[in-house]
Parts: sequence; C-alpha cells; structure tokens
Amino acid sequence: MVKTALLLIASYLLGAVPTGYLIGRLKGIDIRKYGSGNPGTANVYRVMGASPGILTFATDFLKGFAPVMIARHYFYIEKGHWWIPVAAGALAIAGHIWTVFLGFKGGKGVATAAGVFMALLPWPTVGAFLVFGLAVAATHHISVGSMSASVVLPVLCLILNKHAEQKPFTIMAVVVCAVIFYTHIPNIRRILKGQELSFKHKGTSDEKKA
Repeated sequence: MVKTALLLIASYLLGAVPTGYLIGRLKGIDIRKYGSGNPGTANVYRVMGASPGILTFATDFLKGFAPVMIARHYFYIEKGHWWIPVAAGALAIAGHIWTVFLGFKGGKGVATAAGVFMALLPWPTVGAFLVFGLAVAATHHISVGSMSASVVLPVLCLILNKHAEQKPFTIMAVVVCAVIFYTHIPNIRRILKGQELSFKHKGTSDEKKA
C-alpha cells in the first residue's frame, strides 16, 4: 500500500509539472500572457514555434506514459490490479489540468492523456493519433484534432479490445473524452463564433482572452 500511495502521489506531481510554462520562462516569457493564455502544447507551438511546441508535447506525453507504464507492469500485469494504472493515469491527467504549481490552472490534458493511453491501449491510441492529424490538417485547429481524437479513442477501444480485463481502460477513455471536451469549452465557444486560433497563428499578449 505504501508503494501504491507513493506511485499515485508521484503520478499527480509528475503530471503537474508545467512544461509549457517552464519552457516559456527559459525564453523569458510567461506563456500565460500570450495567445490563448493556456500553458499547453498548442499555445506554446503558436507562440514560440515548432521546436518548443514539440518539446512541450513530448514531455507532457511522457508525464502520462511513464507512471502508467510502471503501474501497468508492476501492479496490473504481475498482480492484476487494474485500478492502479487507471488511478495513476487519472492523477497524471488531473495534475496536468489542475497543476498545484500554477494555482491549479494548467493545460487541457490532451498530451498527457495520449501518454496514458499509449501505455494502456497502444493500438487504439495510434488510431486516435491518425484521426488527430487528419482533423488538424483539415481544419488547421489543434483543438478540433484533440476533441476528434478523444471521441475516436473509446470507439476504437470497443472495436479493437475484446478482452474483458481491459474494459476498465475503455471506460476510462470515455471519461477522459468528457474531460477533454470540458477543458475545451472555451475553444468550442470560439469555434462557434469563428474566432478559434489556427495552429499557424502567432499569439500576442493582447490575445490572451481571445
């Protein structure tokens, strides 16, 4: 129980590391004052360019992937405790969205969730990545790609995973889809108004609340 508790605490704290914010600080800016004001991958990409954006995504991805892989190997595969990797993944995502290091205001959870599900359900996650890429290519909106991928993921889980023991992971995918849509409510409002920022758009401090 002590090992489990330490893993779960570490999952939240690792997820809570504000990657985009820290990368922005290294470049002398507070990413929360630029573009959409969000410290996640999409805003970092728009404001600081491809390399910082890719670095932010990769790091946020690993924040979800690493603790879940540890939990999956030591607690699920070896002992059959499915709830531990689910809890580790959920806490990593929660840490990213509600980070204790930035007053509980973090990113939208997409990159960290991708890491979580790559560890839990790799093939459905690969399919969701493909849908993400197609949606972004078609609309030029990362938010549309993120929401599209979050919808497709549980569908692919149902299609590709027939094992009963993986059902909790599929249920988690449905819950995370709802969370992703919740964190994207501002984006949905901007999309409906025709004001959503393209991933090619260069952000400015004046657009923080755009």
